[in-house]
Amino acid sequence: MFEAAELGRKVSSADYKAQVPALREELLDVQGRLRDAGQFPVIVLFGGVDGAGKSESVNLLTDWMDPRWMVTRAYGPPSDEERERPEYWRFWRDLPPRGRIGLFLSAWYSRPLVERVQRKLRRAEFGAQLDEIVDFERALTDDGALILKFWMHLDKKSQKARLEKLESDPLTRWRVTRDQWDHWKQYGRFIDAAETIIARTSLGNAPWMIVEGGDERYRSLTVATALRDAIRKRLKGPPERRAVAAKGTARSAAAPRQLPASPSRGREASRQTILSALDMSQRVDPSHYKTSLERLQGRLNALHRRAERRGVSTILVFEGWDAAGKGGAIRRLTAAIDARACQVIPIAAPTEEERAQHYLWRFWRHLARRGRVTIFDRSWYGRLLVERVEGFATEAEWMRAAAEINQFEAQLVAHGMVLVKFWIHITRDEQLRRFRARERLSYKRWKLTDEDWRNRKKWADYELAVNDMIERTSTHDAPWTLVEANDKHFARLKVLETACERLEARLA
Repeated sequence: MFEAAELGRKVSSADYKAQVPALREELLDVQGRLRDAGQFPVIVLFGGVDGAGKSESVNLLTDWMDPRWMVTRAYGPPSDEERERPEYWRFWRDLPPRGRIGLFLSAWYSRPLVERVQRKLRRAEFGAQLDEIVDFERALTDDGALILKFWMHLDKKSQKARLEKLESDPLTRWRVTRDQWDHWKQYGRFIDAAETIIARTSLGNAPWMIVEGGDERYRSLTVATALRDAIRKRLKGPPERRAVAAKGTARSAAAPRQLPASPSRGREASRQTILSALDMSQRVDPSHYKTSLERLQGRLNALHRRAERRGVSTILVFEGWDAAGKGGAIRRLTAAIDARACQVIPIAAPTEEERAQHYLWRFWRHLARRGRVTIFDRSWYGRLLVERVEGFATEAEWMRAAAEINQFEAQLVAHGMVLVKFWIHITRDEQLRRFRARERLSYKRWKLTDEDWRNRKKWADYELAVNDMIERTSTHDAPWTLVEANDKHFARLKVLETACERLEARLA
């Protein structure tokens, strides 16, 4: 695989000096056009053998381009803060917004590569982690990101010469570490692992480019030219790709566009759904509610303190109809938890900053440290509900969102977090009764908006969307709990009981 990168390619000093001025000007031009268009982010990853020019290439690009519109990140061992969250948290946190360029060193390929070389990962485990990377990159490119991946290569003899040269100069000696010499001794294993990485993750949406790293001038021109050409090509089109990439900048709370007929329209909208099977007549006696509430809140408090001591985080997700009682259920939960260890995240229309990122970005950034409780009042499921029904997401976007969400949640659970998802359900008649009650009470009138009435008219569409959401995202590790909420007391007790049971199972 690497033979084509061991040909000894070189660029003369004269040719290099002749090409650089125009190339720098063109890079600045495409960077400015990228920034002004704001259609997609550019993510550039550098991998390869030590001494092949990864950091030098990053430094060159930040020197030749405007660093104010670039994000540069180099990753070492995770900090305490990073270890307390899923591995990909730090990568999601650092992604560039649309219109910017991100340069990444030792990113999501680094740990699997090193651990495979050190034989800490078996072949199957290594493959599973590469599949996870493929899923991650596909989620980004499906959302419009342009990903370029450069593998900087040197043969073993050239790598040794490069490290010795750096080590012999007092000004560059600091750049050579014991780990790099250890890696050189394991050169064959690194190349074997690298071949697997490139073969498995060099796909059409995010291909690898192998760059011969022996000659600095050749390497510099190759990387810079490839970056320029890739951005130029994407900015030119094709138009339908540009439209999808730009769409993320247009989502707002403004009036939604009307979608063509979808499976939720017409005759199918009235079909039976999973919500139809719920027994909505369930009630709790007021006296029983009071004693049960106190008992469950005490039980939850004790469980939370155990989870906090063991560093187990809890994420509670609430979705449901307008006026279904999500807020009331959340308040009964927070009353039982130390406020210093609990945060409620209300999700509304995305901000300008959030619209410039992948839709999952704003949820990754809210993941708390170990032992904390995070409650999402509405969540990433907006992509499968309001964005689907109201037309804020294309059919392609919400169709693939279920798989992206399942992958996201699988990472949370694999990290040891407790993830509990609630759909708070009421009947349409009960919703109308609550709307009317809110109209009559001055201190509740603010809760009722024109949008609530408008959403109510699309009840059948939303119900089918909920059915599809549960069908596609209620997994073994992250199941949905459907809460019959016509009686608020019953719903609150069921939420508390479920949260306690899930925590107990995790702490057992």
